[in-house]
Amino acid sequence: MKRVTLATLRDAKGRGEPFSCLTAYDATLARAADEAGIDVLLVGDSLGMVLQGHTSTLPVTLEDIAYHTRCVSRGRSRSLLMVDLPFMSNADTGQLLRDAGVLMRAGAELIKIEGDAWMADGIRELDRRGVPVCAHLGLAPQRVNRLGGFKVQGKDDADARRIVEDAQHLVEAGAAAILLECVPRALGQAVSQAVDVPVIGIGAGPDVDGQILVMHDVLGLDSGYSPRFVKNFLLGHDSIKAAFDRYDQAVKARHFPADEHCF
Repeated sequence: MKRVTLATLRDAKGRGEPFSCLTAYDATLARAADEAGIDVLLVGDSLGMVLQGHTSTLPVTLEDIAYHTRCVSRGRSRSLLMVDLPFMSNADTGQLLRDAGVLMRAGAELIKIEGDAWMADGIRELDRRGVPVCAHLGLAPQRVNRLGGFKVQGKDDADARRIVEDAQHLVEAGAAAILLECVPRALGQAVSQAVDVPVIGIGAGPDVDGQILVMHDVLGLDSGYSPRFVKNFLLGHDSIKAAFDRYDQAVKARHFPADEHCF
């Protein structure tokens, strides 16, 4: 089967066809998601919470991310592999370049970075060196302490305008994709229309170009708190592969997210 690339995602956006994304942390489940038709796998720093038992993503190290990237890379054959840069990898441009290099050598094909318009210089430097970047806007889990918790972003007009402008600025700097987390549905649509690169949403409504969820949430495995934008796709099915199939099909038919999953 033909490999998914950034060009594949851009073409899907151009045709108005949504694509599916899912986090992955090991070879076996990465293979199951890949075979189910999931277009993008993300080795997310969410592993700190769902695998390591932390209350945030902050304790996750570059070595943790690189290890799981190698595992997932060996398991998938079709899906595009996106990988998170962990907390403080963007401390300065030198560290940003070094850490991105480690993850690209581990198998990453798209590097995801949390940060607003100020990340433009770093993204520009990565782009110059052939490193594709997905800029993460909206709720940024690595800034949870400054935000005062995991809260919806872009609820007022000024904040929404800033997020749209940040997306445009980062795309101009070379960002190849945008990930938009935990924002009102109208803002998800506005960002997707404002940039010509794929916009991936998690809690950003159905009008973005792709959808992503944490794998454990898709399987109904939560720690007692389930965000509004989450759905258990294993419910009523007898296998993990069936849950992944159901999620992929629901995204591509625009049945997920539904109104009840939106802000």
